[in-house]
Amino acid sequence: MKGTMAASSHRMMLGPLVAAIDQGTSSTRFLVFNSKTAELLSHHQVEIKQSFPKEGWVEEDPKEILQSVYECMERTCEKLMQLNIDISNIKAVGVTNQRETTLVWDKETGEPLYNAIVWLDLRTQSTVERLINKTPGRNKNHLKHKTGLPISTYFSAVKLRWLMDNVDEVQEAVESHRAMFGTIDSWLIWCLTGGKSGGVHCTDVTNASRTMLFNIHSMDWDPELCKYFGVPMEILPRVRSSSEIYGLMKICSSRKSGALSGIPISGCLGDQSAALVGQMCFQDGQAKNTYGTGCFLLRNTGSKPVLSDHGLLTTVAYKLGRDQPACYALEGSVAIAGAVVRWLQDNLGIIGSSEELEKLAASVGTSYGCYFVPAFSGLYAPYWEPSARGIICGLTQFTNKNHLAFAALEAVCFQTREILDAMNQDSGIPLTQLQVDGGMTSNRLLMQLQADILCIPVVKPSMPETTALGAAMAAGSAEGVSVWSLNPEDLSEVTSEKFEPQINPEAESEFRYARWKKAVQKSMNWETTEPVCNGNGETSIFSSVPLGFYIMGSMLMLVGARYIAGSES
Repeated sequence: MKGTMAASSHRMMLGPLVAAIDQGTSSTRFLVFNSKTAELLSHHQVEIKQSFPKEGWVEEDPKEILQSVYECMERTCEKLMQLNIDISNIKAVGVTNQRETTLVWDKETGEPLYNAIVWLDLRTQSTVERLINKTPGRNKNHLKHKTGLPISTYFSAVKLRWLMDNVDEVQEAVESHRAMFGTIDSWLIWCLTGGKSGGVHCTDVTNASRTMLFNIHSMDWDPELCKYFGVPMEILPRVRSSSEIYGLMKICSSRKSGALSGIPISGCLGDQSAALVGQMCFQDGQAKNTYGTGCFLLRNTGSKPVLSDHGLLTTVAYKLGRDQPACYALEGSVAIAGAVVRWLQDNLGIIGSSEELEKLAASVGTSYGCYFVPAFSGLYAPYWEPSARGIICGLTQFTNKNHLAFAALEAVCFQTREILDAMNQDSGIPLTQLQVDGGMTSNRLLMQLQADILCIPVVKPSMPETTALGAAMAAGSAEGVSVWSLNPEDLSEVTSEKFEPQINPEAESEFRYARWKKAVQKSMNWETTEPVCNGNGETSIFSSVPLGFYIMGSMLMLVGARYIAGSES
């Protein structure tokens, strides 16, 4: 690892260090940076197991997530000791996390009352449809003026409502005032600052803005939104800025990472906001796209929230200090990006690793007319269509797994093109290049494809851990820590690689994009949980034409059989 090698060569010159916990959907990492150079010195990563108890359900074990954080801290501290780097030089810890993922725990026992319901989870689809049906004009944007968000399975409020309605332990804990709700950041900060022995129950504005319970104008929990979802406000964490001291780490002294005890946790950002900070997109109009489990394009819109007319979300980008103004962003969210690689590997078994996907795709250089719409969790931006499901179309006898691999990579690029087009329409100022980060950016074929499909250059920083870097910057710059300067003249120069478009934008790229849009239309209206009603508002068995024919045919056959039996007797 480059960072580790660099660390051993100038360990004597190290200034203050800042660490970051990066708890993502598929893995947890603990990373340590030099606050003066933004150099990554050491890190450790642990995979997180996802469980799928029913179709469309996605869960993770909160205790496993917490244990993975401890393991990453322990292993990283061991690596730092091997490099002869003094752990006591770590002056602050930042937290960044998968957003929207929802859990409830008991503040007296410290035990989670159910698994964490992951942001991708679809179990709340019927709840969402019911809520939308109750709004004037069946408008999914009914709450957007306060939240910046459509009513969707994606956000925390409906997941919390499901837990309160369906899990007895949660219901009982809420009634007996023992319940605490939080997204992953709240759970980790509470546990790491003492848990049931005085742990701090808080969240930051970026995570709060993804719950549908937070008013992005007043910058606090909204009593009317809480009433709308039936959520008691006492179970909610206190909302803080993204950069301030929340509490001090409490870690068992018998661990190597026990040396981190007493260090302040002073930065907290949802993962996509952290990447925006890590990419140093501090100016109105700057944007970045992160390729992780999903794909998230954020554009800084400055100190005023901009509401989208083209299916994007309005979200809080960051608030870097208690007395600092909040900055907002427009966001295009794609549910399935890197997750499609995992699906091809774990579910279909056609690849053994993400590197193999790139090789297969590169061996053919085309999808040969095959299009893959990975709408496993419905479609997010710009459609917000929960009824969509994944489809693969345009298959011929010639199509093989190499073409499917290429189509999977193209799908990530086409989805990004859709949200970039929406963003350009909303802002009126087209992006001239796209800054990128996240695990999938190591796939060079994907990056070139992305430049070709967007028809603009794609710029990838040489240090890909921008999400963790953003959390470390927020922590290190917090009042009372102040070891990391966010002044533009003090920020480190970032080296990067640029991928230029290489195909004719007016011909091949536009043709492929038009075919993709056609495939997306075919993926929609596939799944609905609400029964179809006839004109009188009553459910009709004949609302499905094939089912109607089947039942009518069966009745006619029965009548005919009885008639024949009667004639013969």
